[in-house]
Amino acid sequence: MPPTAPQDPSQPTRKAFLRGMTAVGLAPLLPAVLPTVAHAASANARPGLDLVRDGLAVEVFVDAADDPAVIRAAGDLLADVERVCGVRPGLRHTLPDRATALILVGTLGASPVVDRLASQGRLDVRRVEGHREASVTQVVERPLPGVDRALVIAGSDRRGTVYGIYDTSERIGVSPWYWWADVPVEQRDTVTVPAGPFERLEPSVRYRGVFINDEQNLTTWSQRTQEPDKNIGPKTYERLFELLLRLKANYLWPAMHPYSDFFNEYRENPELADRYGIVVGSSHPEALLRNGVHEWAPWAEEHPGADGALPVYDYTVNPAVISGYWRARARENAAYESSWTLGMRGLHDTALETRYATTIPEKVVVMNDIIADQRRILAEEVGAAAEPQIFIPYKEVLDLYNAGVQVPDDVTLIWPDDNHGNMRQLPDDAERARSGGNGIYYHLSYWGRPRSYLWLDTTQLAKVWQELRRVYEHGVDRMWIFNVGDLKSIETGLSFAMDMAWDADRWQADDVGDFLAEWYGRQFGLRHAPEIASIRTEYYRLAAERRPEFIDRNMFSVVHHGDEAGRRMAAYDRLLARAVALADELPAAYRDAYYELVQYPVHGAYLMNLKYYWADRNALAVRQGRGAGTNVFADLAEAAHTQEAALTKRYNTEVAGGKWDGYINPYPSQIPKAPGRPAVTRVTRQETSGLGIASEGNETGTQRPLSFSSATRDRRFVDVFNTGFLAVDWAAEAGHPWVRLSSAGGTLTEQTRVWIEIDWARVPEGAQDGTVVFTSGARRFEVPLKVVADGERARRRARGFVEANGYVSIDAVHTERRVARGHAHWRTVRGLGRRSAAVEAVPSTAAPITADLAAHAPELRYRVRFAGTGTFPVTVFRLPSLDERGARRLALALDDQPPVVLSGQAVATGNRGDAWARNVEEGVEKLTATVTVTEPGEHVLRVFMVDPGIAVDQIVVDTGGLPVGAYLAPPESYHPVFNPEPGTGQGLDAPSR
Repeated sequence: MPPTAPQDPSQPTRKAFLRGMTAVGLAPLLPAVLPTVAHAASANARPGLDLVRDGLAVEVFVDAADDPAVIRAAGDLLADVERVCGVRPGLRHTLPDRATALILVGTLGASPVVDRLASQGRLDVRRVEGHREASVTQVVERPLPGVDRALVIAGSDRRGTVYGIYDTSERIGVSPWYWWADVPVEQRDTVTVPAGPFERLEPSVRYRGVFINDEQNLTTWSQRTQEPDKNIGPKTYERLFELLLRLKANYLWPAMHPYSDFFNEYRENPELADRYGIVVGSSHPEALLRNGVHEWAPWAEEHPGADGALPVYDYTVNPAVISGYWRARARENAAYESSWTLGMRGLHDTALETRYATTIPEKVVVMNDIIADQRRILAEEVGAAAEPQIFIPYKEVLDLYNAGVQVPDDVTLIWPDDNHGNMRQLPDDAERARSGGNGIYYHLSYWGRPRSYLWLDTTQLAKVWQELRRVYEHGVDRMWIFNVGDLKSIETGLSFAMDMAWDADRWQADDVGDFLAEWYGRQFGLRHAPEIASIRTEYYRLAAERRPEFIDRNMFSVVHHGDEAGRRMAAYDRLLARAVALADELPAAYRDAYYELVQYPVHGAYLMNLKYYWADRNALAVRQGRGAGTNVFADLAEAAHTQEAALTKRYNTEVAGGKWDGYINPYPSQIPKAPGRPAVTRVTRQETSGLGIASEGNETGTQRPLSFSSATRDRRFVDVFNTGFLAVDWAAEAGHPWVRLSSAGGTLTEQTRVWIEIDWARVPEGAQDGTVVFTSGARRFEVPLKVVADGERARRRARGFVEANGYVSIDAVHTERRVARGHAHWRTVRGLGRRSAAVEAVPSTAAPITADLAAHAPELRYRVRFAGTGTFPVTVFRLPSLDERGARRLALALDDQPPVVLSGQAVATGNRGDAWARNVEEGVEKLTATVTVTEPGEHVLRVFMVDPGIAVDQIVVDTGGLPVGAYLAPPESYHPVFNPEPGTGQGLDAPSR
């Protein structure tokens, strides 16, 4: 995260707040020529080919015998050229007798003209032919009699050709998100494509796609704007299929909830999917493409028992009826390219029901019978085309799988995450060797315990990268399916996930942020791409502290660490100011896309946090006995909620002319909602006045002294407030000339915040006590100060982190030294965690180190200067990760003392309020041990890998001054290299109201 200038204390934060509240206008910048998304096989100085020049467009040839998916996608290329140049090329299925230029589109083995060029060696297909979904695009001179030049787009199979077509569309300036995010297309009179060749090689992952889930908003929008007689029908799916192909995806689990029409209700849906080239599967509770929410009840009514009773969805009770239910769908969809989900769960994402199997071993037997029955059905109704077949050990089914469910070797195991982006377990050696391979079901959006996140795209891309990289290293490359909720708002995260699925090696630990710059450059042009990427990185970082969907009362402290909640809000305020400033620089054509992709997420997250910040200040004001200020905080909280509603209304009613009516809604009626309007308290006006004081670290009063260190050069605040509604005069006076106050008094009706700092050039060395006295008439309040001045020379001599104010706070990436041992090491993952980066023990496939750690385990070392001695708690903030067949451990030591092993949560329990729930809500797990400092001075704090894949974000040593009740780690301690000026701007960030 780049440094930002501190906020000027003379500018009231409320002004910044109101600026953010009212700034909802936007605009962006025209994209330059975007970088190719394909691989340039070799440098080529040959001139490119003009697709359009002087108002004339080159025709497109596709053999009529080629796959319908290819012919259809060629039609999209015509439309894309027209979007760029206003001229639509012709589409032909016969070769011309004479043409200066031509676009030849064809699939190897299905297009004779392409096959001929390949056999003649004029089209190099050596790295394409025989591979899945690969393509080559290049200009060929005199490809046919009478044709001077041709741009040849050749695929190894039908989807390879389709992806080659869309690569060309993107290279001429049509974003995959041109429709779904209203990214405009730059108009040009001439369009020229390079000569190439450009190769899109076989993807890393065979099946790559999305799960439309928890889709109430999508359903509402679809019914309002696309198909008034349906709740997600063929017209909507056509748009979705096109987007998936443009993103180089090939796979879909369609919408499944009660408020949506089930996919197979309309026979056009599977037919369209097949015509587009999309493989359709179904989610973990939808065996053999059956949607239990909609389809079981009618089936049951048609198949009553002998006594007239309706059969229940329990295989131990009604196996024949259920088997017939599955068989009917298998027969119906046998002709389409499908993915077949095996196994069984209850209706509508509930647990497996087994009346006559109550124990785990009994349920394992039932599941084995179910799978055998389903395999028999597929063999009889679909035959050899019944692939892929998948088994998804989700939630309770994972327990059954681990207890002995026998999944046939050619069935793909789909491993689920914990619904919050942490893989629960990954395949062992035997599972990796299975012919069916392995896949993942990964959540970018989620409804369920302990909290849901459906509104905004808030998972850090570095977190997605870290988990997907771990997955790929474990040989999981057959299928990646991403839960994307309603689809919109997840545009950036989905694009990154699809990019990783195509080429898992493209992005590395230190350049995930480059994806953002490249991706936003494609949408908004190269000039402002770095700034937009930086804005988005900070947006993700703030969400890593706490997702906006997880915000609640009393999450962040408003009294500790310079008002950590206020400092966080100030970071959001600066972020919003940047987003608004950039919007003002962008052309009007980009107004809608920028609002959708950049400004609404930033502004919405800001306001969601802001209303809870002001509500917490309101509640504290009540406890402190404030008067008029209590009501001011209540007004600010409700104003933030009102503005948030207005922001969303604009998205739905104004953006793109109301195109997204009903799509964006943090508060849908039938699924979990984002935090709503926080309750606030107002006090009755009293014609009184009085002075009240609360100093930092105290909810009320001044009992906890304000601490200051010459190492960190702290600033501390004192809230001065009126206990009534009439104006009150007040004054403040420091007991020493080296104590500085931001204000020495005045008249106030509500409240103000006074900042205290030390003039370090004048304060005597050593430990000093001081006071600041606040008075109003006869009332007098004394604020105690504790000042430690070690002198500038001691500060300069420090070689590591310096203890101050009773703690040491370290960003884990700021190591003195890293020691690699064996075949493992610690690496930096930028953009991961609550700060700028985290460190991760890799490779994730390394063996655990459980003995003689100091000699065999990869190590992180931190130099720390302690002021005193004692036994102190050390808390390591690790990023949550799981291993339900292993452990999550690291170790801690000071100097040469024996390492202490710390064990983290390894199992996703799914229960609210337990350790796992706390970890995923907070985005960290706090592991604590103690170290003993036997003498003051410099020591080395050491962190060892025990299990691979562990990521560490921050480390905090409590030497007696760490406050209770803070949510975040304290600001990082002084370090001569990594944090030489920790006090710069400290305290200025917090709102002054």
